[in-house]
Amino acid sequence: MDNSQKFAQLGIAVALLGGVITFIGLFPSAIGLEASPGVGVLQMLTILVGFSILMFGAFIFVQARYYPNTRHNLAQKIGVRLSMTGVVLATAIGLADVLGFGSNSPLLDQRPTLGPWQTAGLIGSFLIASAGLLIFVLFGESAPDDSSDPDDTLTN
Repeated sequence: MDNSQKFAQLGIAVALLGGVITFIGLFPSAIGLEASPGVGVLQMLTILVGFSILMFGAFIFVQARYYPNTRHNLAQKIGVRLSMTGVVLATAIGLADVLGFGSNSPLLDQRPTLGPWQTAGLIGSFLIASAGLLIFVLFGESAPDDSSDPDDTLTN
């Protein structure tokens, strides 16, 4: 088993861990935690951390499986930056009320709420991050074959 295959398996494991953490954040009652009304700060942090780990694992897998030992082209760099922008937007939107710039800022005795606009922004941010991953996958150049002619300087 070569290193790229090991990294691909690591990427799958990391992405799976991120997916499980995100699932636990979305549905805490699935592991026996009491679901309180609304979405709390800890629950939102769990969702955001899980999604970030999921995206990181997906990038590890794609790089190791499809583009080993190759440099990223411009489209892939744009895809990575778009994906990370989606993650940062999701964090800002998800924690907007807690950080004080959301429209439903809680009082001292209230929990922050996740309103419909905030939910739409969070889902949109996740879609932006996923689109960045798709750009990274679809617009990359595959690694050159080992069977190519070493004297051919145009393909190497």
